Amino acid sequence: MTLISPWRADFPGLRALDADGQTYLDSAATAQKPQAVLDALLAYYAGGAANVHRAQHLPGERATRAFEATRDKATRWLNAASRDEIVFTRGATESLNLLAYGLEHLFMAGDEIAISAAEHHANLLPWQQLAARKSLKLVVLPLTPAGDIDPQQAAALIGPRTRLLALSQLSNVLGRWQDVQPLIRQAQKHGALTVVDGAQAVVHGRQDVQALGCDFYVCSSHKLYGPDGVGLLYGRRDALQRLRHWQFGGEMVQQADYHAATFRPAPLGLEAGTPAVSGVIALGAALDYLERLDAAAVSRHEAALHRMLLEGLQRHEGLRLLGEPHTALACFTVDGIHSGDLAHLLTEQGIAVRVGHHCAMPLLQRLGVNGAIRVSLGLYNDETDLQRLFAALGKALELLR
Repeated sequence: MTLISPWRADFPGLRALDADGQTYLDSAATAQKPQAVLDALLAYYAGGAANVHRAQHLPGERATRAFEATRDKATRWLNAASRDEIVFTRGATESLNLLAYGLEHLFMAGDEIAISAAEHHANLLPWQQLAARKSLKLVVLPLTPAGDIDPQQAAALIGPRTRLLALSQLSNVLGRWQDVQPLIRQAQKHGALTVVDGAQAVVHGRQDVQALGCDFYVCSSHKLYGPDGVGLLYGRRDALQRLRHWQFGGEMVQQADYHAATFRPAPLGLEAGTPAVSGVIALGAALDYLERLDAAAVSRHEAALHRMLLEGLQRHEGLRLLGEPHTALACFTVDGIHSGDLAHLLTEQGIAVRVGHHCAMPLLQRLGVNGAIRVSLGLYNDETDLQRLFAALGKALELLR
């Protein structure tokens, strides 16, 4: 029986791509948007755009209500304890930079920050640069051959000097879910703060930040079927209070004169300037859309599609998967063939996949490869997309060999 996505029709961008002869398999980079998100963007602008929080007029009040409604929706989506624990940013990358600068005052020379070897640059470079500024030690937790954080070695490396642990839940290269809870608990026993990068994970099922027990959690709207330029930073209330302000301007001030100022607490104190009003409202529409779906049906569809992807790829001689992916994506190389050449031939056949180091250059270096092709799936993909991929891959490999 053909595996068909019942949600594909909700995404008008796919119809346009189909008309162009394109098969979209790059959702880990950014997801297509459902009609509900496009409607929310148009409604905000066509209905009279206005700034939020500061206006007393009707358009401003209407925009503020819709904007703050998204904060409530994000609170429920992540199961935060309070709406005041949700901060809007421009994306997971900005959220992580906010944390690196906002927590800088808590570190002393010789302290340690622990990350995993699987981190995206967004969850590596902010901590790397903080370590350089403050003479800290960046500790890299190694992986097993399957792509898991090695629990025994992690236990030996997270210790009394650890002041912060920052881990991704789901690798954008290895497609591997990490069991972060035991590591979070271990770090917190030593008094360390904990950060979880959920950019890849949050779209593949509800994530419960209270159950995770982390101090901070970050994710991006554009991978969550929402617009780009918007992100979520969850921070436990007491953890948010430890952050220093890192941007200054309108919105976040309680009192100011020419020589000094006092600032609002989180979340508004961390949202300086005019936010992405339309984007935040449209993110709310994306969360509404996801809430209406049968989550179990989505999970079954994605799992079946992923199995089909792995089986189809592994039929090709010399094709090597990076790690042992659990869900959502697969990265691979082919013996004796340059990944860039192969990706070029796939592109010429209308297959939209990604090639390169996937913003995880140190990880690929550890794996001994210069670049890899990544196929990543959304809930709108179906068997037809994979059959097109497999056919194009077979033709490309035959030509290159």
